[in-house]
Amino acid sequence: MKKKILIALIVLLVGIQFVHQEKNESNDDTYAISTKYLVPENVNHILKVACNDCHSNKSTYPWYNNIQPVGFFLTHHINDGKKHLNLSTFTKLPIAVQNHKLEEIVETVEKKEMPMESYTYFGLHQEANLSQEQREMLITWAKAQMDSLKSHYPADSLVMKKRKQS
Repeated sequence: MKKKILIALIVLLVGIQFVHQEKNESNDDTYAISTKYLVPENVNHILKVACNDCHSNKSTYPWYNNIQPVGFFLTHHINDGKKHLNLSTFTKLPIAVQNHKLEEIVETVEKKEMPMESYTYFGLHQEANLSQEQREMLITWAKAQMDSLKSHYPADSLVMKKRKQS
C-alpha cells in the first residue's frame, strides 16, 4: 500500500511539472505610479528591488519558478500582492484609494511587514533586505506624495468612504 501511494505521489509530482501558470510579464505601465507621482531614482531603485516583483505588472522570476508546486505558490503570492497594491495600475484608482495606499506603504514599511521575510529567506533577493535608511527614504517619499495630494485635492476627497454594512 505504501509503495502504491509513493508511486502515485511521484507520478503526481512529475505530472504537475507540465502545468505552467501565466506569468506576470505584461509590463504595461500606462497607469504606473511614476506617471503621476515624482519617483526619485533612489526610491525607484528600492521599489524595483523590494516591491515590484509582487506589486507591479512585471515580475522577475527566479529559476525555481519552473519547479512545481513552487511555481504555483509564487503565482498565488504575486496575484495576492497585486490585489493589495499594484504600482503599475496605481493612478487608475480613485484619488482617495491612492492616498490610502500611500498610507499603507508607510505603515507596512514602518512595521517592517514589507518586504515580507519569505521574499528574502535563504539569501534570496538580498537587495530587498532594506536598511533603516532605505526604509526611511521610502516612508519619507510616500508621506511627501500624500502631502502633495493634500495640497491639490479637497480633504474630503482623500478620505475613503465608509462601506455600508449589510
